[in-house]
Amino acid sequence: MPVIEVLVLYYSRQGSVAQMARRIARGVESVDGVAARLRTVPPVTADHAQRGPAIPDEGAPYAQASDLRECAGLLLGSPTRFGNMAAPLKHFLDGTSDVWLSGALVGKPAGVFTSTGSLHGGQESTLLTMMMPLLHHGMLMVGLPYTETALSTTRSGGTPYGPSHHAGVGPQPQPLSAEELQLCEALGRRVAQIALKLKA
Repeated sequence: MPVIEVLVLYYSRQGSVAQMARRIARGVESVDGVAARLRTVPPVTADHAQRGPAIPDEGAPYAQASDLRECAGLLLGSPTRFGNMAAPLKHFLDGTSDVWLSGALVGKPAGVFTSTGSLHGGQESTLLTMMMPLLHHGMLMVGLPYTETALSTTRSGGTPYGPSHHAGVGPQPQPLSAEELQLCEALGRRVAQIALKLKA
């Protein structure tokens, strides 16, 4: 029976970030006593109103503030949008002032992940800017050390700031490479291990 849960929160448009989230969740759940809670956020319109059904037709449920309060750690994922996170995820985070005021995320570990259409499409800047709101929440950022050998062998995505994926352009995204998959699992495992130690 898991003793703690790590929240894997993401927005995905073409499916690549969702695939990364599932692989990260696998890494989380490779640690005894830790479960992954997969959540997504709804798309928004140009005026930032929620678009679509209140409950997604498929995939992970939409996140609530309670998911943040209850988690022992957080993994946050988004496609890149001009070197930054996508608007739906930013919109969700912008609405977490109550969580911030309560200090519910202070001292909990967090990591970030992203997918881009182009190889140099802002992977690292997206990861770095995704860290900013988490630092404001008082979270402890977890990256990928170079002891993860896939960082040195990857020819597509993967950074010390967090896993990334080069999806390519076109209607069908490229599948995650073996190295990208390894790095996703590694970050999930690292955040879960740290969350468990901090909880103890």
